[in-house]
Amino acid sequence: MRHGKKFNHLGRKTAHRKAMLSNMACSLIEHKRISTTVAKAKALRVYVEPLITKSKTDSTHSRRTVFSYLGSKDAVSELFRDIAPKVAGRPGGYTRIIRTGFRLGDNAEMCMIELVDFNELMLNDTTKKSTTRRSRRGGAPKATSESEESVVEETVVETEEVSEETPEASAEEASEESTEEAPEDTTAEESSEEEK
Repeated sequence: MRHGKKFNHLGRKTAHRKAMLSNMACSLIEHKRISTTVAKAKALRVYVEPLITKSKTDSTHSRRTVFSYLGSKDAVSELFRDIAPKVAGRPGGYTRIIRTGFRLGDNAEMCMIELVDFNELMLNDTTKKSTTRRSRRGGAPKATSESEESVVEETVVETEEVSEETPEASAEEASEESTEEAPEDTTAEESSEEEK
């Protein structure tokens, strides 16, 4: 029984799993974003976030500890030089997993895992969602008078444009109605003659 065992072995033996996570962590540190499966991304998050926390204290001991996990001098130097100063004020949660759909071959759920402080699009996004409360009473907030006036002006302009086209359209419709009414009148006269 596996009571309380949360560790995902990812279908690999220990040495293979450690090497894979080390390589993925180096790639994440170097490129700031990688694409992988959701299961591997969750395992990588557990693997790399303690290393980022360790990089906040720049000492020889912490560098050697991180190097024992990563095995790449370039990744270690980039982690301590570039990433650590940016995440210094963040108390954890350095990575973000964004699901991207399913892989075509085996239908595995795919995602992007990225470092939160290095996504320029989300950092520059200044438009915040308006926080509105929903109540059961209904009373929707009233729109501003300027927006109502602009809506009224737009509808007036549209109706004027339609009214300019309507004389021609109404003349065509009238001629069609007259042609349709004429056969109906003849059938009415024929039915009255048959009754007599």
